[in-house]
Amino acid sequence: MTIYPTGWSRMNTQVDFPWHYDEHGRTARTDDNEHLRAMVEQVLFTSPGERVNRPGFGCGLLQLVFAPNSPDLAAAGVEFGVRASLQRWLGDLLEVQSLIVASDDATLRVDLAYVVRRTGATTTATFTREVMA
Repeated sequence: MTIYPTGWSRMNTQVDFPWHYDEHGRTARTDDNEHLRAMVEQVLFTSPGERVNRPGFGCGLLQLVFAPNSPDLAAAGVEFGVRASLQRWLGDLLEVQSLIVASDDATLRVDLAYVVRRTGATTTATFTREVMA
């Protein structure tokens, strides 16, 4: 049995992303749902090869911001690649329901709906990233 400090529960044991200190000067923590959302964000915006010990981690989405763009390319290639990466890295935690990737100049927007496997709850999230050349 795990003993947690007073006022803590199992729900408060995930490290917040991005890493920072809380108001007490300790490592900031977050709940399971926000931690899962942060893991999705890491998969989306990490380029393969960026992590030394996991060279295949990520989906290379940021590289596509300045790539030749068309609705057909976005629908076929980008969304398929993102879906495959989410399945590979987080498939045991979530199931992707819908995914829309849109690029406007140097801004990338991902609208995602997924089911949390542990609870069966459907969650929607929007992720945006601006990329400077």
